[in-house]
Order: sequence, then structure tokens, then C-alpha cells
Amino acid sequence: MPELPEVETIRRSLAPHLPEDVIAAVPLLDPHAVAEPSPEAIVGIAPGKRVTGIHRRAKYLVIALEAHNLVVHLRMSGRLRLDRPVEDMRYLRAQWNFASGRVLCFYDVRRFGRIWLVDDDRLAALFAPLGPEPFDPALTVAALQDRLARRTAPLKSLLLDQRIIAGLGNIYVDEILFASNLHPRRPAGSLAEAEVARLLDATRSILQAAIANGGTTFDAVYRDAEGRPGRYRSHLSVYGRAEEPCLTCGAPIQRIVVAQRGTHFCARCQS
Repeated sequence: MPELPEVETIRRSLAPHLPEDVIAAVPLLDPHAVAEPSPEAIVGIAPGKRVTGIHRRAKYLVIALEAHNLVVHLRMSGRLRLDRPVEDMRYLRAQWNFASGRVLCFYDVRRFGRIWLVDDDRLAALFAPLGPEPFDPALTVAALQDRLARRTAPLKSLLLDQRIIAGLGNIYVDEILFASNLHPRRPAGSLAEAEVARLLDATRSILQAAIANGGTTFDAVYRDAEGRPGRYRSHLSVYGRAEEPCLTCGAPIQRIVVAQRGTHFCARCQS
């Protein structure tokens, strides 16, 4: 579930605490959660490494270490929490103890989340398939229109494709399309320049608002690293509001399936 606003919120909640701290031990690491290199390698390499920065790329959180990068993708149900000491062992998949006494815990109910420990070259290769960030100045209206051009796939499925724009997910794509007055099944390559401009503006404004509100929390799964829930749910226009009246025109919000994802939209506003 965590999308760009949630991962960015987690990054911001970790940034005041972890830089310059040193990993002292990795006492718990579920092998199922490790993408690469191996649990044994991570346990052997990470201790003694100083944190040099906290970054985000798309939906990936990157904890930069000396000569390495600890990368976490939360997928559907992952959650990062700073604890001191660890109080909840349920669904705890990984634990990093720091010299300061802080403990970074990775919880994951469904065990879809993944962890990498890679050098800079491998990090670049890992991120190479990703498209531009939504806030990248190089992502102009012309650049986005070129990415969508000649594509007959539904607009929603293209926006979920991390190779087109990195970081978008189901919640915010539905909200962006509503704000743009664009139907989720509209062929992506059919958009005129003015429609692409509207789409890009909506993408940036909605993501900025979601970040400012700490992301979206529907249940206990998503919290920031200090345990605070997101507040953007009350701002949602269509997502999760099937059969409720559209806030703009009053027509009932519809739910369909696009790209195998539940999709919420207003048939009147997004004709």
C-alpha cells in the first residue's frame, strides 16, 4: 500500500534521527525478506557502518551507509518503526540496532516487502528501469506526452507502470485522474497537450498535499517511523468512496477494475 507520499513521509520521520548513527548489530533478519545479497552477508557487512543519509527513489527507501546502501521496499503491508526498546515482536521481519540505542524495525504482515544491501553501482542498476520522479524538472508536459504517445493501454495502467512515472500507486492515480477529469480507461496515447498538462499539474499538487498530510492511513498498517498515522484520507475525492456521491457533481462514485486493480472514478466528471 505505501506509495510515494507514504515512503517520503517515512523518510522525513527517519531523517532527524539516523544520520551519523552507526549500525551496531542486526539481530533479526527474516531470510524471506532479503532480496540481495544474502541474510548472512547483510548480518556480516552492516554492523559498524555509519548512516550518511536517508533518501527515497520512487517507492524505495534508501539508507545510505559507508560504501553501501540499505534499501527497503515496503510493498503491500511493510512498515518501518523506530523503537527503543522493541516492544512488539508480531510480524517483525528485520531489526537494526544502532549505537545510539535506537532500533529500526521492519514489520510486514504479508511478507511481500524486500531488503537489499548494495553498493552504489548496483543501486544505480536496481533503479535503472524506473521512470522519472513526479517532481523532476525534466518531466515536462512534452516529456510526459512523449512517454504516453502511441500507447493504447488504459491511462490508469500506464500511470501505475513505474517505468512511466516512478512512485505512483492505486490510491493516488485514482485521485489524480479525478482531478484531471480523465477516465481511467482512456487510451493513454489519445491525450491532447492540454490534457497532459492538466494530468501533470494534478499529479504534483495531489502528491504534495498528501506528503504535507503525512500520507494516507486506512488501518493500522501504515504509520510513519514514529508511529503517526497519515491524515490525507479525509481529502480523498474518489478512492474508497464507491457508491458515495461525487463531491463535485453528486453522481455516485463507481468502482471498476482496470489493470487488475480496483479503480474509483466519477462517470460524469470523468466521461
